[in-house]
Amino acid sequence: MDMKKDDNQLKYAQQHLANERTYLAWVRTAVAILGIGFLVTSLHLSMGISENLLIVILGISTGFLGVLTIILASVSYFKKEKQIRKQTFYSSYTMIYFFSLLWIIIALVATLYITQILV
Repeated sequence: MDMKKDDNQLKYAQQHLANERTYLAWVRTAVAILGIGFLVTSLHLSMGISENLLIVILGISTGFLGVLTIILASVSYFKKEKQIRKQTFYSSYTMIYFFSLLWIIIALVATLYITQILV
């Protein structure tokens, strides 16, 4: 009987550790997003180009996206923790759709900005 309890604890420990690794991956992604926003904004300003609305939008949107990523990663982490304890699993399609849409919007704004510079 004790052996079965130890096996279950090990299985759940592995799931909790996997959940923590996923959370940390999201946090690293958020830091990268924030870094990209700061890099784009600082490069733009250091080049001496006059203030451009697209670069301001790009910088602000990556900042918000980075912070939002950390918030949603935390919410997802705690939801998954509850699911692990209840031995249930629900996939998070909403988070994937949301971030995909935001990245498409940021890519479009960046493309508009780059084409504006090149023209």
